[in-house]
Order: sequence, then C-alpha cells, then structure tokens
Amino acid sequence: MPFSDEALARMAPDAKEIIARYPRERSALLPLLHLVQSEEGFVSTDGIAFCADQLGITTAEVTAVATFYTMYKRRPGGDYHVGVCTNTLCAVMGGDEIFATLKDHLGVGNGGTTDDGKVSLEHVECNAACDFAPVVMVNWEFFDDQTPESATALVDDLRLGNDVKPTRGPESLCTWKQASRVLAGFSDGRGGEGVQASGPSLAGLELARERGWSAPDPNDLPAKPAPEKPAPEKGDAK
Repeated sequence: MPFSDEALARMAPDAKEIIARYPRERSALLPLLHLVQSEEGFVSTDGIAFCADQLGITTAEVTAVATFYTMYKRRPGGDYHVGVCTNTLCAVMGGDEIFATLKDHLGVGNGGTTDDGKVSLEHVECNAACDFAPVVMVNWEFFDDQTPESATALVDDLRLGNDVKPTRGPESLCTWKQASRVLAGFSDGRGGEGVQASGPSLAGLELARERGWSAPDPNDLPAKPAPEKPAPEKGDAK
C-alpha cells in the first residue's frame, strides 16, 4: 500500500474495528474516510485506494462519496478549518462581512490555507445554529454571535497557538486531524464537555415552563374529524 508501514500499523486495526460495526462492510465507508483524514489531514488518492482495498470496492465508488460530501477535503489544509456560515440569516446578520474581513486579513480565498499551515478558511452551509447568527465554526465547534473583530481575534489566536474555547461544547479545540478521528467513531473522552444548548435555543422551553404549557398526551389525543365527502358534480347520480 502507498501508506508508510507506520501509518498502516496505526490504521489497519482501526479500519477493521470500524468495518466490524456494520452488517455490510461497504456501509463503513464514511467513517473510513474520516479515519484516512485523521492520518493525512485530507483524503488523498492513496487514501481512496486504502478505503477501496479495505472494503473490496472500486476507487471510483470511494471517490464518488469523497467528492460528494464537503466534510472530506481533497487537498491538504490547516490545523484549524475556519468555516463562516454565509447562508441567508447569518449572511444578513453579518456573515458576509465576517467572511470578507477574514479573507482580507488572512490573505486567502475560499478554501485557502495560510502560509504557516495553521488556518484554512471556507464558507459553510447552515449548521443549524441560526439563533446564534452569525456563526463561525472551527473544526466543527461553534463560535456564536461573531463580529468581524471577534473573528479576526479568533484566527489570530489560532495562529499564535493561544488557548481558544468554543462558545458551546468542549473546553478547548482539537486539531482537524483529531476531529476527524472522533468523526471516525473513536472517542477523545470529551463528548460530554460544555453546554450544547443555551440562550435563544431554550427560550421556547422556558416560556412553556412559565405558562404551564406541555405537550399533549399521545394516548389522549382528540379524534381526527372524518374527511368531508366531495360534493357530487352536477349530473352525477346520487
């Protein structure tokens, strides 16, 4: 295989563990691609060949999946992938301005990586955190309610190696490779760290508690009315 002997020694047992989780081997392709990404930082042609060999499928089949999902990168990137949401709400709330500011500040375009190999920048699709817009993600961890100034300070801290704490989730960031290993299904022991939902996400729940609202009892729901029969058209037999 094109990987070094040391890389294969690390990856082969993990690949077998991943494949054993599924009744059909080829179902393990997504986490296997994350495993490759945890080794290389991206999914190379060699990584695609490794996955195909492990699953007994063609490299074309692996490539089709690796190029369909944006979470798999096809070229080397930084230790920290900074994604700025530019979907409608985040864009209106300032996401477009944040993205333009970071491109200028870092001197890279969409999908580019800084010369020191620390930060890659990209715009991302909605990450279901619209109540905290505009949102920036670093290696899939949330940084909520961002501004051009706070986002600039964030990427500067990442490049300087300073401690950076996400708004929600773990107490500190892991690297892109480490995050990929977690996505491959190997816990880093930090899954329960930090608050996941807060503020605006819980406003509806708090209001319901204040007003004594509750969900209806599924065993005591009102009967559905019988559907109305359509009126016969003129000339139809009664």
